[in-house]
Amino acid sequence: MSEYIVSARKYRPQTFDTVVGQEHITTTLKNAIRNHHLAHAFLFCGPRGVGKTTCARILAKTINCLTPTEDMEACGVCDICTSFKNNTSFNVFELDAASNNSVDDIRELTNQVRFAPQHGRYKVYIIDEVHMLSASAFNAFLKMLEEPPPYAIFILATTEKHKILPTILSRCQIFEFKRITNLDIVGHLQSIAVKESMIAEEAALHVIAQKSEGCMRDALSMLDRIASFTNGMLTYNGTMEHLNLLDADFYFGLTDNILAQDVGGTLLMLDKAIEKGFEGDVVINGLAEHFRNLLLCKDPRMVKLLDVPNDFKPVYYEKANQAPPSFILSALNVLNQCELEYKNTNNKRLHVEMCLIRLCYLLVAVNSRQLSGEGDDVKKNSSPVVNAPQQAPPQAVNVPRPVMAPPALPSTYGQNITSNVVQEPAPAVTPQPVTAQQPVNPVAPPRPAAATGLKKKLSRDILGDLDDEIIIDHDATPKELNVTEVLEIFEEYKRKMMDENKASIFAQLSLMRLEVIHPDEVHIVSPSELTDTYARDQRSVLLDIYRERTKMNVRITTEIIEDESVKSVQYVKVLSKQEMYENMVQKNPWLSKLKSGLNLHLEY
Repeated sequence: MSEYIVSARKYRPQTFDTVVGQEHITTTLKNAIRNHHLAHAFLFCGPRGVGKTTCARILAKTINCLTPTEDMEACGVCDICTSFKNNTSFNVFELDAASNNSVDDIRELTNQVRFAPQHGRYKVYIIDEVHMLSASAFNAFLKMLEEPPPYAIFILATTEKHKILPTILSRCQIFEFKRITNLDIVGHLQSIAVKESMIAEEAALHVIAQKSEGCMRDALSMLDRIASFTNGMLTYNGTMEHLNLLDADFYFGLTDNILAQDVGGTLLMLDKAIEKGFEGDVVINGLAEHFRNLLLCKDPRMVKLLDVPNDFKPVYYEKANQAPPSFILSALNVLNQCELEYKNTNNKRLHVEMCLIRLCYLLVAVNSRQLSGEGDDVKKNSSPVVNAPQQAPPQAVNVPRPVMAPPALPSTYGQNITSNVVQEPAPAVTPQPVTAQQPVNPVAPPRPAAATGLKKKLSRDILGDLDDEIIIDHDATPKELNVTEVLEIFEEYKRKMMDENKASIFAQLSLMRLEVIHPDEVHIVSPSELTDTYARDQRSVLLDIYRERTKMNVRITTEIIEDESVKSVQYVKVLSKQEMYENMVQKNPWLSKLKSGLNLHLEY
């Protein structure tokens, strides 16, 4: 049985032409060899696994080759190429700076540089992870790097260029290696699969390329693992199972449940993912990537940015037509906010579930905005979402409709929102004449009749400042807010907060000032942004209390009016020790003579 060699070593490039995804580097090096314009020091920098050390070894072999090809590639058959292949060449020295980073190691290297090569033209010194050298080692290496012998060439490789001294950078030719694209990795893996007699689906290789994040070494390592797991049959499902990833079908199904506003189905799919061992942030990140791909399908110019297997692209185009762009953008905002807050959340599963519930009600929020009379620029002819539940048109009432200001939506929603429901014109209504038995408040607008059936309440986190719909008894006589009653209710609520040991809320409520704007508006004035934040947080609770006690559709608004007395406070500047000394000398000049006579120094 032959000895097994991992693919990363077995298929390591031996010539410049076999290096994958770094044509801008290999072409430059071959031209430099052809024109005899070799520098004495090179710096190869870039991410891990992109070919830095490989290119350094190929360069060392090629410049010493006795019979290079016309394309400036090593022949591979001469004595130097053979010794290099067998790791017996005396012209190439490799130093790992991660474990040899002291001055003594650099001093030993300096002693070796003094001896000319016995066979070949150049002695090449490859220093890997050069950023790990200590500061004293860098200084010892500096002079040798600046004026080496004509036969010595230094090739430095690093993944962290910013940690190298500028004096070292100025003495090297710098080559920036880039991450290998997924297309190049898939092509290279396909060629290896053919040589190893593997049966590999393109979708499976594409998943490996995405997971490797541009690192060819990681991609080859995953290829070996999955080939052993599947016995040489690389399928998409087997690859997803071995790499413990959620496949595209999961996110397509999750998106369908969200668009259909199926909260139960959405949470059940999340539960299945958690049972398989996936964390909540993995689901959120994958769903954000899925929505990003759906958004790219909206514009033909962005198709090249869609990094998915070719088999899945038709499905993405079909699903993208079912989701309005406004929904996708709002969903991305919700997912991004959930991802930012995930690490600081104690109950992570509940946090993810609340995020998915918000996504289910995003379309409801869009519909509520349009039904409330907002946005004349809302598109009327947008196609409905497939599987979305049909909503009945608003029922006509026999009272005049009040003209109310449109509710404000949170900043996560754009100004132009595409609705997912084809709106029908509202039926005409005929206002009823006011009789003597119906006293009318000359200021307050008449209230619409209470709709029958249950009202669907929307989460405050989804709709921001949208007021919950309530049922008002219109048989009662309309009335205006009473200032005394408003203040009494507010004082009772403050005492309740104190009784519940919520001192912080009580302190902020005590700083607020209430104003009654007739007939139905309570205006809260706060002296600072912090107090205004508490006012907005308590707004929904106060709305319920005022509406229950007054039997009116009360509105609450907030405003910040800063206290001018706070602005007039002058802050004392913190003096440095030198400034303190100068102030003391101004008060007592003899202090300077005392300092000079005793030869004292200030401590900084």
